[in-house]
Amino acid sequence: MPGHMSQFETGYRPVQARWSLALALSLLVLPFLAVDVLAHNVTEGDKGYIQEIVGPHLVPFLYLGAKHMVTGYDHLLFLLGVIFFLYRLKHVAVYVSLFALGHSLTMISGVYFGWQVNAYLIDAIIGLSVVYKALDNLGAYQRWFGFQPNTKLATLIFGLFHGLGLATKILDYDIAPYGLLPNLLAFNVGVELGQISALAVMLIIMGFWRRTTTFTKHAYTANVVIMTAGFMLVGYQLTGYAVT
Repeated sequence: MPGHMSQFETGYRPVQARWSLALALSLLVLPFLAVDVLAHNVTEGDKGYIQEIVGPHLVPFLYLGAKHMVTGYDHLLFLLGVIFFLYRLKHVAVYVSLFALGHSLTMISGVYFGWQVNAYLIDAIIGLSVVYKALDNLGAYQRWFGFQPNTKLATLIFGLFHGLGLATKILDYDIAPYGLLPNLLAFNVGVELGQISALAVMLIIMGFWRRTTTFTKHAYTANVVIMTAGFMLVGYQLTGYAVT
């Protein structure tokens, strides 16, 4: 994968200062993750609307899909990890397309065929996908195991889990069978439009950051923060699974 973390390993000393900064940034991220638990689900107002309508309603479902993506911090954290060291738009397009393909397949299939999966466990796997991608960016697998996993395949597979996680939430709201497929397709288009919008903002910010000297100084720390956020998501979901 282009732009691996190992290219920057010499710029991250001392270790104690690096991890202290990572911890401080992680604590700043924590309040947003607390909001994530609520924001990533369908809101009560949207829930009532979904349960009441019957038949095709393409524009509302397109809006709901876009709204879900731009408030789905676990999806956005994973995407941030995916694009972190991608410098060419063609590389970004390949990886994001693979993620979108996996996400779309399981979201539509999961709802249409009524796949019942424990939402906490799926969301824990989604949190692990964030951890996986951050470790990949840090070059951990090459150092630990001596090989580089297939990053494209991993992006597709985790995309499948992300879509399944969304499907479990949509199933809770009992969408009317009449108009289900066109509504799901519209919702998925909205998700992809929201993803493109969020991605555009990320790429603009990353583009400016990469032009500064702070990128090589703090890229390691940023990925440690992403990894820590992923672990927080995993811990929250496993706690929820244990107490419910």
